[in-house]
Amino acid sequence: MQEVRLGNNPRIKLLGAEVDVLDESQTVSLVNEYIKTNTPLHLIGVNADKINAMQKDPEFSEIVNSCGVINADGASLVLASRFLGEPLPERVAGIDLMQRLVELSGKNQYKIFLLGAKESVVRQAAKVLKDQNPTLKIVGVRNGYFRREEWPLISKQLKELKPDLVFVGITSPLKEYLVEFLQADGNKSVFMGVGGSFDVISGKIPRAPLWMQKSNLEWLFRVGQEPKRLLRRYLFGNITFIWHVIKAKLSGNVKR
Repeated sequence: MQEVRLGNNPRIKLLGAEVDVLDESQTVSLVNEYIKTNTPLHLIGVNADKINAMQKDPEFSEIVNSCGVINADGASLVLASRFLGEPLPERVAGIDLMQRLVELSGKNQYKIFLLGAKESVVRQAAKVLKDQNPTLKIVGVRNGYFRREEWPLISKQLKELKPDLVFVGITSPLKEYLVEFLQADGNKSVFMGVGGSFDVISGKIPRAPLWMQKSNLEWLFRVGQEPKRLLRRYLFGNITFIWHVIKAKLSGNVKR
């Protein structure tokens, strides 16, 4: 479903993905316009892993590129954009953007819904966010353990609650297919995928130290936390991503 694009920011085509030339503050301002005008939005962050997945799954690629706001949520993507001659301003980290949007919601009395992770984790994340933002309106939480057959029930719940923002902490590409279904079913919220942010916010897992975040080494910290699950993914995933970057450089496949 091709979404309405608000704002006049440029967008580049990078390794098969449409990416908005936006920094974090510009993204927050733009999302605010979507909420104020009641315009549906799928806000997505693209990283090396998503780029690799898009090369193999045309339907997934179509969903990503149809989103109204597409951020570069990965240092590798920002570095690739510079190497390919179309530099993006910065990495817009999903968890940081989520925190900024939560603050915006508390200030403007926007309603939010948390969807994903384990029940104990998502409820603890909601408590932490509420403690940090006392005026925040959290209208509902739901864990991420459900079958596709339950998607209509989730849609029904969201239609009843009418949240302005829905943060979705579910693994890709299932997350993107779920949001596509919810939007096609008439939900007009701003949907944002937040990966494992609920785990970090709840305190279940720590985030990388600030110096590692600023040095583009947050991925290495994650590998250290879960080496069995992530080492192979990052090792082979990064090699594949670098190969896509090299091919794009040779072909000139990046444009505004």
